[in-house]
Amino acid sequence: MADTETTTATRPTRGAEQGSVEAGLDALEVPATSRPPLRQTVVHKILPPLIAVALVLVVWQALISLKIVDDPAKLPSPADVGREFENAWLEGRLLGYIWTSVSRGLLGFLLALAIGTPLGLLVARVKFVRAAVKPVLSGLQSLPSVAWVPPAVIWLGLDNSMMYAVILLGAVPSIAGGLVSGIDQVPPLFLRAGRTMGATGLRGAWHIVLPAALPGYLAGLKQGWAFSWRSLMAAEIIASSPDLGIGLGALLENGRNASSMAMVFEAILLILFVGVAVDLLVFSPLERRVLRGRGLLVKG
Repeated sequence: MADTETTTATRPTRGAEQGSVEAGLDALEVPATSRPPLRQTVVHKILPPLIAVALVLVVWQALISLKIVDDPAKLPSPADVGREFENAWLEGRLLGYIWTSVSRGLLGFLLALAIGTPLGLLVARVKFVRAAVKPVLSGLQSLPSVAWVPPAVIWLGLDNSMMYAVILLGAVPSIAGGLVSGIDQVPPLFLRAGRTMGATGLRGAWHIVLPAALPGYLAGLKQGWAFSWRSLMAAEIIASSPDLGIGLGALLENGRNASSMAMVFEAILLILFVGVAVDLLVFSPLERRVLRGRGLLVKG
């Protein structure tokens, strides 16, 4: 009798303990949604790149002021480059340079994304295609993008189709290769679970394979954009025509032809600015979101 009463008395306690454990596990599964304070964001994310830029400008100006490099034809001063930016802005040419290249780069990247994604799925899932195509993709990734410019000019002429062809040849292998690497790292248990629930074929690729391979796929997208941008700059530098307009690569070539180092530095800084801006505004937030959703990013 005493044992029965003791057992009955302890049952609520065990249930309460089990409920508290389950509540604790549920709390662990809830992602942290609080944003860091503004001061922390400024100190850790905004201030360091500003300090780095300031140091570069100080060293740059010191090379001029201390006569370490006293030939403006080799190294213009920051003020000279600033005046070049000011003139381009006042004449309404600066945004045109940027838009001409950015619009081509984004459209070419979207085309490469539409081609590289199904190609990567096909290479990853079909053994014969993998054996035939994957070595070619690896080889194309190691081929400099500038090598495609002369044949593209001969095949397509001096127009935008040539630019897009060079971008595709540079970016598609990276996007497809990144997706293949991501799919290769998907645990087989996920695929078997998907087949058990009826997720096969295109449905399994969309609901199981692609979400599980997203980190590797995103890395391939970042590399694909880098190849797109570099391929476009190579094409704009080599293939110049009035019909193509003046993008950042053409601006760089015009500065070389005019022996204007200020214009050359203007083009270089704009090319760097676009590359950094796309990474900070597009790929870095996507990467943080993916990693945070998988519990791999605690802060940031």
